[in-house]
Amino acid sequence: MNDSAERTADRGSLRHRILVTLLVIVVFRLGQSLTAPHVDVRAIEGTSKIDNPLYWLLDLFTGGGLFTLPVFAFGVLPCLAALPLMRTLIVLVPRLATLRAEGQAGARLLTRYQRRLTVALGFLGAVGVVVFRGEEVLGDGAVTVACLTAGTALVLRLTEVITDRGFGDGVRILLLVQVVAVLPPEFLRLYEAKGWIGIAVMAVVALSVMVITIVFAQTQRRIPVQYAKRMIGIRAYGGTSSYIPLRISQANSPAVLAAVLLYLPVLASDLWPGVTWFEWIGSRLRDEGTPWRIAIYLFLVCLFAFIRAAGTFDVEQVSRDLARTGGFIPGIQPGGWTVDYLGYVYHWICAFGAVYAGVIAVIPATGLALLDASPRFPFGGVALLVVLVFLVSVTLDTARQINELRVRKSYGQFLR
Repeated sequence: MNDSAERTADRGSLRHRILVTLLVIVVFRLGQSLTAPHVDVRAIEGTSKIDNPLYWLLDLFTGGGLFTLPVFAFGVLPCLAALPLMRTLIVLVPRLATLRAEGQAGARLLTRYQRRLTVALGFLGAVGVVVFRGEEVLGDGAVTVACLTAGTALVLRLTEVITDRGFGDGVRILLLVQVVAVLPPEFLRLYEAKGWIGIAVMAVVALSVMVITIVFAQTQRRIPVQYAKRMIGIRAYGGTSSYIPLRISQANSPAVLAAVLLYLPVLASDLWPGVTWFEWIGSRLRDEGTPWRIAIYLFLVCLFAFIRAAGTFDVEQVSRDLARTGGFIPGIQPGGWTVDYLGYVYHWICAFGAVYAGVIAVIPATGLALLDASPRFPFGGVALLVVLVFLVSVTLDTARQINELRVRKSYGQFLR
């Protein structure tokens, strides 16, 4: 009887989390469909979208909000921008660095500051929208600014609700929702231009990226660790074995950074059309489907992925932690030998992960190049890669969280 009641409570908890996540998604999409007050809907409907890569990319990461100006016009973009900006401020401001070292109390203050920074970014974006798109705002622009700022604060709260009471990270899930909401019209345009061949190529590209991402996301290199046995009084402690898991990074930042870096000469050729060498370089980098442009893109992604991964693992700190806790790698002497061995293994993993990041970044670009769609869909390869990797990572994180919740509920009676 008790087991049946616990299983019922388990299903209720899972159902509650799923319903909370779905309800937040519905509210979020509703907020991106309601037009902000004092916005001229007829003027927006009569305006064609700007055929500019940067505007298209911003429109992608705001769920189309920059064009239609709904209540949630900026989507989760302020939340995404506030995180790296806050990290930069922690490095530059000594007071914030001190708060980070104060444990949970300092973390709560930093979280509060990050929330205020997110709302401030939403306010600045709202002011920019009213200033640069004033012909589409009727009446008092202050009301529109206040509504868009409040929408940013509400989106921030929705992300926290998903993180605390739903499944997965709220920012990542809502970002995936708004990106998926924007991409179908683009693929419809691709179908109208290329027919079923375009759909087949995109299906192969999506399946390849998702399968490779899932395989490498679950892969890890386990370095065995043995702990020495210690006698404290009449009891023996230690003597157990463990391992250090080393995983391949799944970050999309190297591909995004490489794409932005390759677009800078194109942007320079548009801003300064009279400069000959700007025009020469920009004309050769404008089309993302050319073989040598893909080759340069592959090299830059591999380089950035290796640099990013190499700086995220401190082998000296790991060696010191092992020595402090009485652990050692079998066959490797503690100290400098352990540092050299960990550095050797991890650098090989970084090199292999860099090749993986380059290959997985080139697959969408190659697919669009085969369809001759790269000029029509700027940043299409990077956008497709980000969407697919986000879809896989969010799915894996959600499945892992569901499994952990079920295990915790099943063994909860033994932990009391």
